[in-house]
Amino acid sequence: MSLVLALLFVVFMLMGLPIAFVIGASTMGALQLGGVPLMVVPQQMFSGINSFALVAVPMFILAGDIMAHGEISKRLVAFADSLFGFIKGGLSVVSVLAGMFFAAISGSGAATTAAVGASLVPELKRKGYDPASAAALIAASGTIGVVIPPSVPIIIYAVIAQESVKDLFLSGFIPGIAMGLGLMAIALVQGHKRAYPRGTELSLRSILRTLLSASWGLMAPLIILGGIFSGYFTPSEAAVIAVNYAILVSFFIYRDLTLTSFYQIVLRAGVTTAVILFVIAASSILSWALSSWQVPNAIAAFALSLSDNVYVLMFLIMLIILITGVFLETASALIILTPMLLPLAAQLGIDTVHFGIIIVVGLAIGMVTPPMAINLFVASSTANIPIERIARAVLPYLAMLIVVYLLIAYAPLMVG
Repeated sequence: MSLVLALLFVVFMLMGLPIAFVIGASTMGALQLGGVPLMVVPQQMFSGINSFALVAVPMFILAGDIMAHGEISKRLVAFADSLFGFIKGGLSVVSVLAGMFFAAISGSGAATTAAVGASLVPELKRKGYDPASAAALIAASGTIGVVIPPSVPIIIYAVIAQESVKDLFLSGFIPGIAMGLGLMAIALVQGHKRAYPRGTELSLRSILRTLLSASWGLMAPLIILGGIFSGYFTPSEAAVIAVNYAILVSFFIYRDLTLTSFYQIVLRAGVTTAVILFVIAASSILSWALSSWQVPNAIAAFALSLSDNVYVLMFLIMLIILITGVFLETASALIILTPMLLPLAAQLGIDTVHFGIIIVVGLAIGMVTPPMAINLFVASSTANIPIERIARAVLPYLAMLIVVYLLIAYAPLMVG
């Protein structure tokens, strides 16, 4: 039946159906042909989204959209510019640092790319930076948005793997910072090579002024993550607090949000949430079917028959994750791959939390790898540049992200 499922999956994909329909329809078809009562479909769909931890998903999406709409992203960019703008090509470093700041607020790669791109792309063009390269760097920086907590994909993985959201959030910091430092290194090399100008002069007064201006935005991750790690509230409660904080800051402090725009943001966040939850529900049927047919165990047995070397098998796992991220949206790929690869990772002695970071970072790289490449599409729209130019310009940053990915995967294994 698993072969029938794979065939139906490919056929529906080639027909151009939305991924949630592809997953659901192919699984239902295989179950029907296998004589399984279809009553199991709604049962598993409901079971897949019947999790308290998933309450955090729509809340973090809404909080990120609210903060991306207003002045918060612009103030974060100004603060980052005051710190590193004096370096030759420093505005490129500012792009990455601003992406890291906003990643700690939004939990979304696309939202991070859109917010930072809207604030920085016009300034980068004005200063003489290559527009395609600048947009590519911002898109690559957006991948950090799903690694540094709070992260929507990490929450989804935690629900599937029945792992602690708090532990996964804590493990996301170092990989996210490593990705940022790698992108900064490439940006600085290109800045010197292309003789990009210096930006804002280094000034303690400017740093303090922009820090004060951005303080409300910088406090958001401190409140959210500080509350989670100190045990004052759960990730789901933190997500609700993030929404309330975003509304408070945008409506009453910065006063850059109107009721009309707030209504549109809520609608947009609702649509995004509905899509993600529909994908999760449809993928829950697929996960149940694969488990029933012992597919994860068969994959683990086949992989172990090829080699018993943990480093070789880790490379194969990473390759599967990267290839899947190229063709599937992050949430879909995460829900399909986790139940399939987790048993193999367990047999290899890979920690469940570490494996969660490996799979999330690998799928994040898919956000800048065509044809899926959601961050490239967002950057193309924001910068008004053909996506083909951005896809070529992103290659050096993509190579660095893959190098960092290898370090994230193998360093704990070597130390352990």
